[in-house]
Amino acid sequence: MAKIKVKSAKEIELIRDAGALAAETLIRAGEMCKPGVSTLEIDEFIGDYTRQHKGISACMGYHGYPRYACISINEVVCHGIPNAQTILKDGDIVNIDITTILSGYHGDTSAMFCVGKVSSLAQELVDTAKFCMEEGIRAAGEPGARFSDIGCAIQDIADEHDFSVVEDYCGHGIGRGFHEEPTVLHFRNSERTPYIEVGNVFTVEPMINVGRPGTKTLKDGWTAVTRDGSLSAQWEHTIVRTKNGIEILTLPR
Repeated sequence: MAKIKVKSAKEIELIRDAGALAAETLIRAGEMCKPGVSTLEIDEFIGDYTRQHKGISACMGYHGYPRYACISINEVVCHGIPNAQTILKDGDIVNIDITTILSGYHGDTSAMFCVGKVSSLAQELVDTAKFCMEEGIRAAGEPGARFSDIGCAIQDIADEHDFSVVEDYCGHGIGRGFHEEPTVLHFRNSERTPYIEVGNVFTVEPMINVGRPGTKTLKDGWTAVTRDGSLSAQWEHTIVRTKNGIEILTLPR
């Protein structure tokens, strides 16, 4: 693993600013998750709102990605490409993933939104995925925590609910770069990872499946779905390790 950057107080402030705009955009985008709305409509709002607040949508053009955000529905694990043909319907569970650049620094966050009335299984998955993220964040703030402790905490919660943790995608360091060191695994692993240091900024973003953890990428080269067609859910925050524990940097102002 390459050296993990320790961010200065000024850098953390700038990431916090970017994270706040991402969080505020996410809340408003989530309010649009109603039956009959296309994912393209939501994406266009995200792009417009971000520009109006002097931000840049980091996803647009990143390695050729064609839209402002990732919007993933039901069995789509991540990187769902918004389009006019995908119309939200009652019972859908939707992940909206937004990364915003402001003053040269990134803030990355995602959340789940339920469209109308969802099944009890879908609701359990959404709630469990959020708790997995929260427990991963909590573990990162423990004295003497290593990065591998995050995945162990997440796996414990998923196992309790007989859900699985996706292993094909991970969290990451973030700052001036969209994806920096370290790689943050969300599943139980025995790798002797570095200790989490004060000033380390990274994402915790577990993807939890009802069925098996395997994924596959569709022909568009981006959209990842569960191999068995089961539901998937994800939540994400950008966080920083402080002398007192953890601060979440992707909260609205």
